[in-house]
Amino acid sequence: MSIRVVLADDQALFREAVAAMLARDPRLEITASVASGDEAIEFVRAHAVDVILMDIRMPGTDGIAATKEVLRLRPDVRVLVLTTFDLDEYVFGAVREGASGFLTKDAAPADLADAIVAVAAGEPVMTPRATRALLGFVREGAPAPDVRSVLEVLSPREQEVARMLASGASNDEIARRLFLSANTVKTHVKAVLAKLGLPDRIHVVIWAYEHGVLRPQNASPLT
Repeated sequence: MSIRVVLADDQALFREAVAAMLARDPRLEITASVASGDEAIEFVRAHAVDVILMDIRMPGTDGIAATKEVLRLRPDVRVLVLTTFDLDEYVFGAVREGASGFLTKDAAPADLADAIVAVAAGEPVMTPRATRALLGFVREGAPAPDVRSVLEVLSPREQEVARMLASGASNDEIARRLFLSANTVKTHVKAVLAKLGLPDRIHVVIWAYEHGVLRPQNASPLT
């Protein structure tokens, strides 16, 4: 089944070029091309969507606000931000609102298609450098609440898995260190994401910093 993709960008020529490139990939189906965050929101209200390629700077509702509203309406949708500038504070605003990562607009067509497939599967798309910068923004936030209260929604084993996810551990590393099977780890990861209401591993890192589960010196960037 093809991944249903919406392009949201205020530049018509850019949308047409991206749509033409992605249409060649049999894994993808371009279901809509819209010129604003408001149009993206309205489309999601009425249609099934898997991934939105979201520009940040658009007239009216920008990409940050549109990301927040889209995910409020449809938490199952994944948002992949397209930006002109790497490590942009607006991009990080969208990630904080639930976007699953970002690529610059000069990304190769194959890389863009692979990124769409990755976020549709629940995998984040962000470089280690960008993750480190994102965590810098997170550390400037408000003081964390009591750690025990934010962890109590998880079972003891899920708490262990959440801490390891937040420190950048892969599923294989978690399995090896906790003496679990690969399938058991996948089950725990899915449970952690579901119980915390998080879309992917990047947001486990953000959650862990914001809630004091990990301190800066304990975490490493995700790859």
